[in-house]
Amino acid sequence: MTPAAPAPGGGARLCDHASVGVLISSPSGLLVFERAIPPAGIALVAGHVDEHGGPEQAARDEVTEEVGLTVTHLHLLLDQWRPNHCHRALSGPVGHHWWIFQAEVSGSLCPSPREVRAPRWIHPAQLQQHALRTAAHANGCLDREEFEREPGLEPVWCRFLHDLELVSLPSADLDRIEALL
Repeated sequence: MTPAAPAPGGGARLCDHASVGVLISSPSGLLVFERAIPPAGIALVAGHVDEHGGPEQAARDEVTEEVGLTVTHLHLLLDQWRPNHCHRALSGPVGHHWWIFQAEVSGSLCPSPREVRAPRWIHPAQLQQHALRTAAHANGCLDREEFEREPGLEPVWCRFLHDLELVSLPSADLDRIEALL
């Protein structure tokens, strides 16, 4: 995630309420990683739009910054508001307008140690297992420490991946996961 400009007066960075997420696929599966910075979870490339010039450029830049790949083509999959909290200072309502893209990439995987841990390509069954672990956490079967020690999907990704039919979760579980956001 690209650092935002400091808030006026030099305080904490302000949230711009605009984020991108990027799905990168290969014959080996979907690229995921454990986030090196909070919140805990198995994630895909994501970040704030900030001063990137728009969602498409932000998606391209975040892919390069987080995993060292070059985007050769982007396709918009989803465009929606999510009520997810942010580690940045708020300047309005909680949440972000998200643009979720599918990317074609070139180059060699070179993850940012500041943002990415344990990058890997996973198949749909593994993705589903990560989603189920997040649901177990949302349903109170795993406490926060257990989830952080062995995370499931980062909660914000569960609804996106469900909407894209990459994972399947009952509505009640999705609603409880929303409460984690």
